[in-house]
Amino acid sequence: MIVQKSFEPANTGTLYLVGTPIGNLEDMTYRAVRTLKEVDWIAAEDTRQTRKLLAHFGIAGRLVSYREHNKETAGEALLKRLLAGESVALVSDAGLPAISDPGSELVALAAANRVPVVPVPGANAALSALIASGLSTAQFAFIGFLPRERKSLREELERWKCASATLLIYEAPHRIAKTLEALLEVWGDRRIVLARELTKKHEEFARGAISECIALLKERQPLGEYVIVVEGAQGGCGMQPAARETWWSGLSVAQHVERYMKQEGLTSKEAIKRAAADRGERTRDVYNRYLAEKPPGRAWPEGLEEI
Repeated sequence: MIVQKSFEPANTGTLYLVGTPIGNLEDMTYRAVRTLKEVDWIAAEDTRQTRKLLAHFGIAGRLVSYREHNKETAGEALLKRLLAGESVALVSDAGLPAISDPGSELVALAAANRVPVVPVPGANAALSALIASGLSTAQFAFIGFLPRERKSLREELERWKCASATLLIYEAPHRIAKTLEALLEVWGDRRIVLARELTKKHEEFARGAISECIALLKERQPLGEYVIVVEGAQGGCGMQPAARETWWSGLSVAQHVERYMKQEGLTSKEAIKRAAADRGERTRDVYNRYLAEKPPGRAWPEGLEEI
């Protein structure tokens, strides 16, 4: 067991984890500026981005790269400097280091070698979105970026499907629409908040059901980095309260799907995804049942074969 006393004299240098602004430069703390001015080295995820920040605050620290592609060699080099008594500040492109970046591995390496690790708190996108979401903050879980490959994505969503805690997800603008479709398919039409451009001039919170947010993104191009805040599972494993099910509970799958097509003008593909989300079933299973129940002689719905 190792007990760290952060501010007592040590035989090594100190690794500082320095929070940086997620958009608004006024969120940089006095302590963060002072720390970056005093350390021997600043390890950055993107040195070009960090140079802009340092220039803005008049900081002339020595900058080195520490990122996913060089974390092993750079980590060992930084550890040698720390063991030699030099101090290092680790920063990410925005927010707190070691959140959705390789910083946690440097922290583990330093701690294992009895190097003091000191947090210098600052802005964080996930928590900023959570506290402004209007969803429960009693329990929450940070998922971060979801897998890109469809199979891995579905497995990850299934793993979190029954969680009652509010869930926090990061997503890029070019992937946000596909991610919401996947959430709807696996988790059902829960309440969510899309938070984007946090702390910046165009900061925005879109609050509503997943299906409503999907419709919103069809009306306008997604812009800025997103935090998706998702309501935890209510009344069961990813299922919605019974009151939300009553309108379709007496319908067959085919009737359920065609009700969406007729009343909301959805394509067959979209309607099947919505019906699957309502029923808490896989899209493929609802698709197969729809084909089995479809009256003989009815035309093959356009686009259905793509599911």
